[in-house]
Amino acid sequence: MQDVYLSFLILCIAASGFGFGHGQKVLNVVDFGAIGDGQTDDTNAFLSAWKALCGDDGANQGSPSLQIPEGKTFLLQPVKFQGPCKSVSVQVQVQGKIIAPSTIEEWKNCEADCWIGFVGVANLNIYGSGLLDGQGSDWWMRTVQANNLNAREIACNPPSTALNFERCDDLQLSGLTHVDSPKGHIGINDCNGVLISNLNIAAPENSPNTDGIDVARSTNVHIQDSTIGTGDDCVAINGGCSYINITNIACGPGHGISVGSLGKDGQYDTVEEVHVRNCSFTGTQNAARIKTWPGGSGYVRKISYEKITLVASKNPIIIDQHYCDGVRNCRNSSTALQVSDVTYSSFHGTSVDEEAIRLDCSGRGCINIVMDNINITSADPGKTTYAYCEHTSGTSWFTAPNVPCLSVSGF
Repeated sequence: MQDVYLSFLILCIAASGFGFGHGQKVLNVVDFGAIGDGQTDDTNAFLSAWKALCGDDGANQGSPSLQIPEGKTFLLQPVKFQGPCKSVSVQVQVQGKIIAPSTIEEWKNCEADCWIGFVGVANLNIYGSGLLDGQGSDWWMRTVQANNLNAREIACNPPSTALNFERCDDLQLSGLTHVDSPKGHIGINDCNGVLISNLNIAAPENSPNTDGIDVARSTNVHIQDSTIGTGDDCVAINGGCSYINITNIACGPGHGISVGSLGKDGQYDTVEEVHVRNCSFTGTQNAARIKTWPGGSGYVRKISYEKITLVASKNPIIIDQHYCDGVRNCRNSSTALQVSDVTYSSFHGTSVDEEAIRLDCSGRGCINIVMDNINITSADPGKTTYAYCEHTSGTSWFTAPNVPCLSVSGF
């Protein structure tokens, strides 16, 4: 009799929607009307599920969870999921596939700054083995056409980011695959305490402006154990960032792991304590890059790239203080960001260009640039690599090619 009662109790708990043994309410987007056939617009169903998860239904339930089930494809128009939520933390498990509209004409909001956004949600954990597909090929084609015609805008502007987080402290994002964003894939803005891990981000090498992960005005961000190959920066660290750790990233194709660009249109920008470690760059346009615009102000300091593997990277090490997009008037300016305390250590591998290191600093100069145990050879066995530097001071140990601006010890 006791066994029968226990079985009945378990069935009742399961039917109530609570995760047994965890005091956790579990919601499924299908129960809120999501169809998941890849053609029906499921945006409103997702918003209804989010309202239940984030509102009173999720309050006092520990860490309520929203499930996006496998075996289904959910079509979403641009949408934002707003916080704060009533519960202390929120979980979103993505096992299925989420897709954007396949053509520009099908987008219902041409002014959206992102495709999927989370705003003001603390302790958010998004995880799973699912896929987010931005279906960006139509956007890329129109962007290239507009650029060829020197047009400043196209009729409908692409969202700057596919998956965007704004003011989401103590955020976790893991396990997902992100492909073919119209522009950038993931944006982290005004967040403190972020862990991004085990992601796969992919877009064609010729897809314009498809950054993997963009971080701005954020602190204590950890990006690790992921594969990123896109048409732009694998990771870009923008102004207002500090204490950023990037570890074990396989980058390529793409434009490398970049600090910047910074100081655009005379802007004051600061970035410090960015540490890149145990990363590989395969067939990338750049690897370790710092880029600032002429005329900006502020600083870039306490940056390190350590234990880096290069496989036919075009610009393995580059500081570019004369960065320009070719549209603006980028004449030399008397002002520039101060770049200082940058360390490159344990770089090994090959460069496509003979110029393997370029430290192109402004008249203000780059200060305390350190090279330690650098060995970059040419991808063409018949050629020799060299370094270029301007207005740079610092030291190097066991560095090949030799960097003429730095005090040399070793080779």
